[in-house]
Amino acid sequence: MQNIAWIDGIYSDLSEAKVSIEDRGYLLGDGVYEVIRVYNGQPFYLDAHLQRLHRSAEAIRINLPLSIEQVKKTVLELVEKSSCSEGYIYMQLTRGSASRDHLFPADTAPSLVMYVRELKPIPEIDAVKPQMAITLPDERWLNCYIKSTNLLPNLLARQKAAEAGAVEALLYRQGGIVTEGTRSNVFAVVDGKVRTHPATNLILAGITRGIVIDIIQELSIPFLEKPFNLQELETAEEVWVTSTTMEVNPIKAVDNKLLKSPAPGPVCKQLMEAFRNKIAANCLEDVK
Repeated sequence: MQNIAWIDGIYSDLSEAKVSIEDRGYLLGDGVYEVIRVYNGQPFYLDAHLQRLHRSAEAIRINLPLSIEQVKKTVLELVEKSSCSEGYIYMQLTRGSASRDHLFPADTAPSLVMYVRELKPIPEIDAVKPQMAITLPDERWLNCYIKSTNLLPNLLARQKAAEAGAVEALLYRQGGIVTEGTRSNVFAVVDGKVRTHPATNLILAGITRGIVIDIIQELSIPFLEKPFNLQELETAEEVWVTSTTMEVNPIKAVDNKLLKSPAPGPVCKQLMEAFRNKIAANCLEDVK
């Protein structure tokens, strides 16, 4: 495949793509973004991602330079031009390029950037290796529902996780309430019920999170959209994280303490299988 970029209507090779040094996304983190998985040349849950992009843009008062339908058409063209089979689309919307100032520029047009890259498929379910996670204080701002390009607290926490040999850092706030991971949402089976933090301003409600909740309800698995704390996390029967690039990823240990049962547990494995079926139904079956 070709790594192709689209910047404000112009296609180019990704290695040659450029934005202004005065782009407010670069100078001030004044922007929002989306990451969309591609399976078999088909963007997965594209409409849901674009709706969230629109919500994030509205929340920071940036107008999309194209309609949602025009953005969707461009995404599909980008995937086709790149000949991407397995990969992801990165999309970033900023307030545009202007002299550096905290105030919104009066006459600057928003800038929309997209590119596509190849990504290795996640292994078959039986080959997925459960990972370790650590816990860290959630030091982010209070508007985590916005998919902002301001990710420094996430990066610092994820780096600590990587240095500890963990796939993710699970973040907690006052009272030990677990919110989410640095790049994922987190679920736990506590006293026989699946629980995850509700979609408030304290988390980014992931697209994969929403799909998994739909599956849980379709399968009539006991479920509460209710926070759990560090003590409940430590004694949970099962834990997994979800994201666009990790799908449903089982966790075997938290802070070097193994969970009660081997991972993936029965609920997690059921969800992994059902999620793969969603991918097949949306991207692999009857694709012409």
